[in-house]
Amino acid sequence: MADSMLGGQLTSGFGAGSRRESTALEGYRWLKQHIGTIPRDVGVIISEADVIEGAGIGRTPAREALQRLEVEGHLQIIPRKGIYIAPISDAEVKYLIDSRRAVERWSGEEVAVRKLFDDGVLARLIEQQESVVADAGSFIESDRAFHEAIVTAAGNPILSTFYEQLRDRQVRLGLTAILHESGRTSAVLAEHRAIAGAIRGGDVSATHAAINQHLDSTLSALHWRP
Repeated sequence: MADSMLGGQLTSGFGAGSRRESTALEGYRWLKQHIGTIPRDVGVIISEADVIEGAGIGRTPAREALQRLEVEGHLQIIPRKGIYIAPISDAEVKYLIDSRRAVERWSGEEVAVRKLFDDGVLARLIEQQESVVADAGSFIESDRAFHEAIVTAAGNPILSTFYEQLRDRQVRLGLTAILHESGRTSAVLAEHRAIAGAIRGGDVSATHAAINQHLDSTLSALHWRP
């Protein structure tokens, strides 16, 4: 009987802990998505109550989500003032683009040389992005999917994990770029087609050049100042 009761208590406890972790993860994902919609040159202050209401979770999981995001560097919890989501500085913009350039050039080369894509994969991703051109958020998510597909196909799980860690800042940068520069969405689609064409042709030099052009024009659209 004692063993049965103990087993029941343990099961119940683990269940409660699992539910709390799941709820905290919901809050974490909601807040990361919210941060991704804030242009990179804007700093905002939100409250714990905003997270509770927006994510539809309780105070404890909201705090756990906030603490996790603070550790990851996405925000700063300021006692008695709120949660500060800082702009992305010019220096950080350059670091992010440099990181992308290193990963995407290597990945593009691997995919081009080893012919790791069926002909239509990147074309379909570009078509998907073109279909949501009127929705800034969906357009940037599709943009991210295009680049992520290339990195994933290259087959280096360490680089893929690193690239995923850049995701939320990349979304903020992408949103800012298309809001700052008229015609940026058309330019992005053209640049993606150039990358896809170079990869499809197995041309490493053209692949590197197309990726460089795309990232350089992103820096320009972000009004980055060296």
